[in-house]
Amino acid sequence: MTAATRGPYGNAEFDSRQFRTAMGQFCTGVTVITTLDEAGGPVGFACQSFAALSLDPPLVLFCPMKTSRSWKVIEKTGKFCVNVLSNHQQDVSAVFGAPGDDKFRTISWDPSPAGLPVLRHSLTWVECDVEQVTDGGDHHIVVGRALTLGEVLQDKPLLFYRGGYLSTEHPHVTPAQAELENFLTWTGGDTWL
Repeated sequence: MTAATRGPYGNAEFDSRQFRTAMGQFCTGVTVITTLDEAGGPVGFACQSFAALSLDPPLVLFCPMKTSRSWKVIEKTGKFCVNVLSNHQQDVSAVFGAPGDDKFRTISWDPSPAGLPVLRHSLTWVECDVEQVTDGGDHHIVVGRALTLGEVLQDKPLLFYRGGYLSTEHPHVTPAQAELENFLTWTGGDTWL
């Protein structure tokens, strides 16, 4: 390999495992995306590729694998609920992150205003309509319009980092700096998520 094909301390030749390891350095929250199937049964999957996208209009995005059976149900219904997991919900993440048909057998939930599954003890939830679906390689990029916001619980988030779960070390969020005002979740106060 010549110096022309390498960036500073980097490598332009990598495989999917190396790419996954590099992307694992970015800490994310963990969500469970839910909906109801045609028979009214609850369906859902764990998703770490979720983000707030726009304030006006209120949009979010998530990225399901193209082979996801749960995504196919969401695609048909056009509705979904994002459940943001707390650090006490590793078991919930494990259930929804594994393959299986009856993921709700041991999970308590309540219906959102549209009847979608809201997982109990989640930090918050957002009920959405599918606005747009774009190709994203082996995933879809799904944009949803937020319709209803759930109550926000005072707890710590469940985080995923370097292939494992992580929780914040201290109960207080470090105050944000003024230069972060362009972050989508900036509150203008002394905290941001």
